[in-house]
Amino acid sequence: MEHRSPHSTGIRHPRPPFDPDVERALDERDDVVTGLAPEDIAALRATAVLPSRDAYTLGGSFEDHEHETVAADGARVRLVVLTPAGRPGPFPVLFHIHGGGMIVGSAYDVLPDLGISALELGLAIVSVEYRLAPEHPYPAALDDVFAGWEWVAREGAAHGLEPDRVIVQGVSAGGGLAAGAVLLARDRGGPAAIGQMLVYPMLDHRNDSASARQMEGAGAWDRRANATGWAAYLGGLDRGAVPAYASPALAQDLGGLPPTFLEVGSAETFRDEDVDYARRIWAAGGDAELHVWPGGAHAFDALVPDAPLSHDAREARVRWLRRVLGR
Repeated sequence: MEHRSPHSTGIRHPRPPFDPDVERALDERDDVVTGLAPEDIAALRATAVLPSRDAYTLGGSFEDHEHETVAADGARVRLVVLTPAGRPGPFPVLFHIHGGGMIVGSAYDVLPDLGISALELGLAIVSVEYRLAPEHPYPAALDDVFAGWEWVAREGAAHGLEPDRVIVQGVSAGGGLAAGAVLLARDRGGPAAIGQMLVYPMLDHRNDSASARQMEGAGAWDRRANATGWAAYLGGLDRGAVPAYASPALAQDLGGLPPTFLEVGSAETFRDEDVDYARRIWAAGGDAELHVWPGGAHAFDALVPDAPLSHDAREARVRWLRRVLGR
């Protein structure tokens, strides 16, 4: 596993500059994953640290429960449900799908940060523990995500949730799973979402955009790491027959989607595929809000949470959520 550096040699094309706070963190931290080989997955998983219960409930500001449902292949799927404590429900739902390149991560990831915005807006959070690749290739993760969303639609009302007011939200690999699940729901006629929030999503297994090539060897989660994640997720699938539900950038038609929030950094692998996804939603007559954060590396807001750029990104998410909830 290769950790950084943002100044790696061998980049063929000039790249956008990093935001100064982002660049400083990339230089100073030793836990930023730039390149990743398949044999490094176990070591990366070993570095994971779960937040404490006090952290993800914001000191008891949320009541927390775990529930289970069943995926299409019979696998058990665990859901973490957080509802604002001491407030009358039912609550609109932020259906959260964690990141991790399809190969690492848990349902508890980023809940402490996500909870701050959810509490401000009076949202419940339902976070899904999907199966990871390469042990569980496509469609396992997507099946788990979809089963979790169907649980909200089917049983959410009994647990203080509003099943008809769900925003599907995913980060990085979770953003790709969110986009795939929303496409699947559109094509199957449900469940329904009032919006999808795709935070620097992983959308295109082809991994050959101009930004992917431009940022190779630099920043966080470069083209080599991305290739490892996609290879693990797609497993033995014929690369010429990958379905759009696995790699949403392949979708021929992006019409009929709920209002979409999409963001990405200007200095990261996913920039061009994410910008193109927003462009194609508009071209299909859809509603999309796109933010390209100048100088942002992949997951810059987690890398430097106190930087002005990160504050701006979080505020933009909250503003969009408030508008969608108010419709």
